[in-house]
Amino acid sequence: MKKGTFDLDDYINQRKEKDSEFAAGFDVGYEEFKIGMMIKEMRLENGMTQEQLAEKLDTKKSVISRMENHSEDIRLSTLQKVASVFGKQLKVAML
Repeated sequence: MKKGTFDLDDYINQRKEKDSEFAAGFDVGYEEFKIGMMIKEMRLENGMTQEQLAEKLDTKKSVISRMENHSEDIRLSTLQKVASVFGKQLKVAML
């Protein structure tokens, strides 16, 4: 890394190596973030508003917003319903 520059990936990797608690929390948080982003991307690709997705899932727009912004734990059954709305199947892998 050049002097005066900051590489976020390098910083995260170094911090994860030094701090196992940070590493565990970061990985969980990152996975939740990715799930929310995937839901948002599918919704937008299908030209759907949060309100429309909420209607299809029989819930409120605020619930969709919280899911997309990874501020709510999402139940597996809810993820299955979301996948179904978009004609997809949910696959879970234990690594």
